[in-house]
Order: sequence, then C-alpha cells, then structure tokens
Amino acid sequence: MNMYRVYEELKAALGENAAKALTETMGGMFEELRNAVTKDDFRRLGESIDANVSRLDAAITGLTEAQTRTETRVGDLAGAQARTELRVEELAGAQARTELRVEELAGAQARTELRVGELAGAQARTELRVEELAGAQARTELRVGELAGAQARTELRVGELAGAQARTELRVGELAEGQAKLLEAQSRTEAQVKSLAVALERLTIRTDAVVGKTFEIQFRDRLTAYLGRFLRRGKLLANDELLDLIEPHVTESEAEDFLRADAVASGSVDGVKSYVVVKVSSTGDIDDILRAERRAGVLSKAGLTAVPLIACDAIAPESLAFAKLRGVRVWCNGSMVTAAA
Repeated sequence: MNMYRVYEELKAALGENAAKALTETMGGMFEELRNAVTKDDFRRLGESIDANVSRLDAAITGLTEAQTRTETRVGDLAGAQARTELRVEELAGAQARTELRVEELAGAQARTELRVGELAGAQARTELRVEELAGAQARTELRVGELAGAQARTELRVGELAGAQARTELRVGELAEGQAKLLEAQSRTEAQVKSLAVALERLTIRTDAVVGKTFEIQFRDRLTAYLGRFLRRGKLLANDELLDLIEPHVTESEAEDFLRADAVASGSVDGVKSYVVVKVSSTGDIDDILRAERRAGVLSKAGLTAVPLIACDAIAPESLAFAKLRGVRVWCNGSMVTAAA
C-alpha cells in the first residue's frame, strides 16, 4: 500500500497533523501484519482493512461535512462578533450619556436637598398654623352649635311664613282674577278711545278745512278792504282773466298751478301797477310762502309785475323771517306785518 498517497488524501480532509498520525498508525499496522500473519490471515486482514477503510472513508466524509458546518458557524460567529462590537460601541455612547445624566441628576439632587430644607422650614410653619387652625376650629364648632339653635328657630319662623305665603297666594289668585277683568275692560276702553281719536282726527281735518275755506272766502270777499292801504285801487280778478297773457310764456303745468291761486288782484303797490297773487291759510307756513312765490313767478315770466302775498290768522316767527328773505308780503290777522325785502 502506498502510504504517502494515503497521507495526501487524509491531509486534504483532516489536516496535516491528523493525517500524519493516522498514516503512521496505519503504516505500523501493515508492517506488523507483514511480519506476523499468513497469506490467509493476510487476506482476512485485508478484508478487515478494506472494511475499516470504508468506515474510515465514511468517518472522513462525516468529518468533512462537520468541518463545512464548522466553517459556516465560524462565519456566523464572525458576523455576530461584528454586530457585538457595533453594539458595544453603542453601549459605550449610551454609557457616556448616562454618566452625563448622572452628573445632571447629582446637581438636581443637590437642589432637591436644598428644597427639602426649605420644605422642612415650611412644614414647621405649617404645623404652627395647624395649631392655630385647631383653635379656630374649636371656636367654629361652638359657633356652629349656636347657629344650629338659630336654624331651628328660623325653620319655625319659615313654617309660619309658609302659612302666610299660602294665604297670600290665595289672595293673589283672587286679585289676578280681578286684574284680568280690569284688563278686559281696559282693552274695551282703549278700543273705544282709539275709535274716538280717529273720529276726532277726521272731525279736526274737516273743521280745519271748513275754517280754511271760510277764511279764504271771507278774505276774497273783503280783499280790497283788507289790502286797501297796501293795494291802491285794488280789484279782485278771476284767475283765468290773465290766462291769455301768460300761456305763451309758461308751461302748461305752471299755468295750471297759477290757476290754483286763492286770489289774484290788480292795483297799485308802492306806486307801481302790479298784480298781487295771494295764498290764504289759517296758519301761514313755509309751504304757503313758497306757493305764493311760485305762482307770482308765473306772472313775472309773462312780463307782468307780480307781488306774492300770504294771508293768515297766525304765523310763526321763523316763517315770517323766511317770507321776508323770499320777498313775500304777509297779511296777518287784519294788517300787513312785513314789507318787501
């Protein structure tokens, strides 16, 4: 048997030292066999060796597979070692942060101890205050006893008041019923008052209209007498007597407005032949002044000398001032009260 070839095969599978030891052992065995056995024994020994070699090959195959698994495991362990070293680095950083936190906690502990000292002083003051409050509590309990007696008396009085309240509510119910009847009567009275107010308003309007119309007729009938000193040789004219003179110079609406004048008279005013356009009203106001001015303006557009005038029984000072400002003459309660502006 070529022991060197066996050594090389074993070396590839088991390594140099194991292959050398096993080869030496096998070489010694073969040497002893050559020296001590017969051919038949040698044959049986060869068969035994072949069987052992087969088992050895199987063992070598198992060892080879084990070696492969070992190398795989070693690779896994190397990766685990790398991860372990990385984790160690992380733990080292965490340790540094922990030490920094410990320093901060040490400072906080010092501040806490200082605060505990302050709290101890506050506790002493609190205990003193508690003693004071205990005394106050005793006094309060005494006062509560007094108040309990007063409460009992109050409850007795409340019972009496409840009875009085019940009687009062009964009386109030009776009064409410009477009040309802009064309200109903009041409603009927208010309705009647409203009806009377409406009737009075209509009556007042009619009365004012009658008084105004009566005053207008009276003034027209006595115009030359009322205005004798203001309007010399005065003559009352029918409004449409001047219509032919003014229509060529004014609009239709202006002509119609002129025809609504309460009175128109001709005569001499301050030595000038003029036409007096009159607005008659029981109480002269701003609207009456503007109407007289507007209607006299229609004659002025036709080239006629026109004097606006309002005749009234009463006029407010501000209306009188406005008439003077607008150049409107005022006859009030029997006489002229303003001159032309």
